[in-house]
Amino acid sequence: MLLTEAEGKVLFADAGIPVPPARCLSRQEDLSALDFAYPLALKAQIRGGGRGKAGGVLRCDNAAEAFAAFAAIMGSRFAGEAPLCVLVEPWLTIARELYLAVAVEGGSGGYVVLYSPQGGVDVERGPSPLCYPVGLPRDFRAEALRRVLKEAEPDPGLRERLIALAHRLLRLAEARECLTVEINPLALLGDGTLLAADAKLVRDDNSAHRHADLAAALERALAAEPESVRRSAEIGLNLVWLGGEIGLMSTGAGMTMAAMDAIDAAGGRPASFFDVSGNLTPAALGYAFCVLDDHPEVRAILVSIFGGGTHVDRVARNLIDILRAREAAKPVVLRLHGTGREEASRLLGAAGLRNHESLEAAVAEAVARARA
Repeated sequence: MLLTEAEGKVLFADAGIPVPPARCLSRQEDLSALDFAYPLALKAQIRGGGRGKAGGVLRCDNAAEAFAAFAAIMGSRFAGEAPLCVLVEPWLTIARELYLAVAVEGGSGGYVVLYSPQGGVDVERGPSPLCYPVGLPRDFRAEALRRVLKEAEPDPGLRERLIALAHRLLRLAEARECLTVEINPLALLGDGTLLAADAKLVRDDNSAHRHADLAAALERALAAEPESVRRSAEIGLNLVWLGGEIGLMSTGAGMTMAAMDAIDAAGGRPASFFDVSGNLTPAALGYAFCVLDDHPEVRAILVSIFGGGTHVDRVARNLIDILRAREAAKPVVLRLHGTGREEASRLLGAAGLRNHESLEAAVAEAVARARA
């Protein structure tokens, strides 16, 4: 489950990760009771991404601007999603925007720590983040991360604070069973203070039976979702609509988000965060195609199946049957990587389909086909 920024920052504060003072408001009149000094930041609270570039984060220098901004945000939809509420915070004067995250990554046997000295809304267009493969959180070693950070941050004091912050993110991810915990931007203020200016957390839905707060949040979120999202959840799929033109179907929240970033970097926009790792049966995959085929904004479909334990040759057989029976004309681009990959490529080739060697190549074709 992708949390809102406000939900994520509550977990950050509980974990000792510094966040700005904030209030989450659902009524415009509650702005009058705030004791924050202007300027303020008003932020739409949604479970998708891309709100910053779509007018979902506004600066307000006085009360009149705040009331107008609140009405504009609550009256808008972002990637097809109506805001749940508006998060109000003091507007930060940021000296530098950094990027810090931890995410589940199969090759590391657990988590990786990701860091970039250039964060913000265009972080995907900057250099690739530095990576420290931790594995299990108990295997975190400050010295190992110190060596990684030395490449990007000459200030030893800043490096030490980043190491402490990364360790807290790992502990939070483990305790709350998160697949991704991301701070972008991590704000470095003029006085040297580090603040989480945003929060992006993806919790593992499969752990809801161990976390009452997650189970309750899932129930509330699903009740307000469209039928396609509710039905997907019932059969073990995780769907979030994002408003782009590339219908993404992928496995694992971390890999799905990586594919979304790759689409953005290639000049496209993902239409969906569609994690199908919970059910790769023919019926579930067939339903996923129906959902994307029926969505009017989807112009091309990218299927990225990745995982060492996933028998992608079996997935390939299912996809061949589904695509043969499919009536829609939207182009489909495939990238299957895992156990049986060579056999999957052979099967797809015999059926007139192509299994791309890399995610980047598949994304490039999907973006080109969508534009065409």
